[in-house]
Amino acid sequence: MQNILYITGAGVSAESGIPTFRGVDGYWTIGSKNYTPQQMATRAMYRQNPVQFLLWYYKRFATYRDHGANDVHYWLADKNLITQNIDGLDGKAGNENYISIHGRLDKMTIFHEQGDDVDVVTAPYDDLDTNLNDAEFSKALLEMFKIEDEAPKLNVSFKPYVLLFDEVYTELYRINEAHERMYGADKIIFMGTSFSVNITQMALDIAVQNNIPIEIVDPNPINMGHINVKYHKMTALDYIQSV
Repeated sequence: MQNILYITGAGVSAESGIPTFRGVDGYWTIGSKNYTPQQMATRAMYRQNPVQFLLWYYKRFATYRDHGANDVHYWLADKNLITQNIDGLDGKAGNENYISIHGRLDKMTIFHEQGDDVDVVTAPYDDLDTNLNDAEFSKALLEMFKIEDEAPKLNVSFKPYVLLFDEVYTELYRINEAHERMYGADKIIFMGTSFSVNITQMALDIAVQNNIPIEIVDPNPINMGHINVKYHKMTALDYIQSV
């Protein structure tokens, strides 16, 4: 039986009403009042201005935590899967061993040095009063993440379980297992990804170096410039209905 590895991006969750990362209404096109998304979504910003960081993060990500899986997620439920998405919808669809390589928006960890072995726990967002104004809500977020004096403390405060722009892949995100799955694949199929993050470049490099066939599912796919690539110019939903 062929071992196909699927690597998915934000396009897969678009049918669930979650904005793609770099579309007109995407996470990385909507910043805060004073900062760009690339400035906001960093460990440095979390250290320096956790109030702004947490309020931005909640409004851009955590508000989508209750969205439901779509037909593509259910189709992928029994597949060998690495997703860049942090929405957790693959788990809701029943995939019990997918790798969420960038974390999960409904989870958090102790604020730790990168590489430390820490537990991943559920973030109690449902306990927050969404009727509060921004100032009051920011204070509630600081209390939830155990941040005093407006600065997170290592091994005391919490941090959203999400890989930020200035952080690196560690075992917290199952990076070694992700590499093993890439090297062990007979074929790698990319679905709904813009190829703008490190994990997709890693997978492409491994595929090219090891002669692993590549397929790309996207309405407007990027030309990879490799000969061993098959393009499916369609949405992920159209693709699963065609195979």
